[in-house]
Amino acid sequence: MKIAVIGGGSTYTPELVDGLLRRRAELDLSEIELIDIDASRLATLGPLAQRMAARHGEGVVITWGDDVVAGVRGAGYVVSQIRVGGMAARDRDEHLGREFGLVGQETVGVGGFANALRTIPVALRLSEIVAEHARDATLFNFTNPAGLVTEALCRHGQVPTVGLCNVPWSTKAEIAKAFGAEPQQVDLDTVGLNHLTWTRRVEIDGQDRTAEVLGGLRALVGKQISHDGEPDWTPESIGLIGAIPNYYLLYYYETDAWLRYQAAHPTRAAEVMQIEEQLLARYRDDALDQKPPELEQRGGVYYSEAAAALMADMAADTGAVHVVNVTNSGAIPGLPDDVVVEVAAHVHASGPKPRTTDPLRADVDALVRTIKDFELLTVTAAVDGDHDAARQALLTNPLGPAAHRVDAVWTRLREVHAGWLGRLDD
Repeated sequence: MKIAVIGGGSTYTPELVDGLLRRRAELDLSEIELIDIDASRLATLGPLAQRMAARHGEGVVITWGDDVVAGVRGAGYVVSQIRVGGMAARDRDEHLGREFGLVGQETVGVGGFANALRTIPVALRLSEIVAEHARDATLFNFTNPAGLVTEALCRHGQVPTVGLCNVPWSTKAEIAKAFGAEPQQVDLDTVGLNHLTWTRRVEIDGQDRTAEVLGGLRALVGKQISHDGEPDWTPESIGLIGAIPNYYLLYYYETDAWLRYQAAHPTRAAEVMQIEEQLLARYRDDALDQKPPELEQRGGVYYSEAAAALMADMAADTGAVHVVNVTNSGAIPGLPDDVVVEVAAHVHASGPKPRTTDPLRADVDALVRTIKDFELLTVTAAVDGDHDAARQALLTNPLGPAAHRVDAVWTRLREVHAGWLGRLDD
């Protein structure tokens, strides 16, 4: 098995490499190819990955370069973890929301919208390259906004695609830790869209432990102090929701609190840029041959577990259950079969098969359908260069601007990201 990583210069790469090396036997792993347009990043991450592979023993070759065609050729699995426009574009995404008194974030609201418009054309081009030069490969999309990009790839891409996120795995791992269990003993009924999910039921070794988990969560949010004053859940809000809410739901359920928070704090992009400088300096240490603990500050904890475990279970055709982004195919009743959702799925060599679950509660259904409508309009805008669809997407998004400000936001978005918007630059 050769695994190609597009965006291999990411500071996340040691996380992924660590997970793959620990599962090299299950994957029959022979080579990891890191691909990136940033040669300086590769000059740091490539040698670090080599040292990590050497630490695990012989058998896995690490290569790197900027040629996507050569990099994916012969790969069985291809991972996409790109950031179109780099961290500077993420910073502009976050400032775009703040400029108009809206949530400024990279995956939701107007920032996530701008990110998607830059990313979808590039992601689809990469899909074409993979289809031509690694015909039997599966593409794993970790590129944000993951659900929206996976929606575009499943509708318009040319290679089987699975979207993944570390949040469901983190939830499972934390629950397992609290109950003294292993993650594989925990089964979650997680439903919704990427960064818009509710975990409605928790089973450990087949026993329903949902009430205990929710009771523990209510007690925890009532006592813990949020980092740096970030908005957080309350016991009352957890009781009202009646499920374990994805962290990102706070942007929808506690919008005012987030607006107050961001008014007093720098963008997350600015913080990440500082963290990445420190990480890259650490990665250049010739003595470093494993992922450093400082990487946890970057976010994406358990990414290596989520991605590597998913690939290993697919390669071994285990049928294990993972929460992934796939086409609905009847899993969530009432939603169209062809839309991408985030649900539990049985993983086989042929790909994940979503597990049928119960219908969504009315309030959850309403928000999921609204965000899915926004996503579909965004995909249409990016693929067709449709400015009307783009403006309608902004109007549809619950975190978007008021109707009378849609045109102003759209004009400003095109200004700050000029040259990065594909057909929408016309």
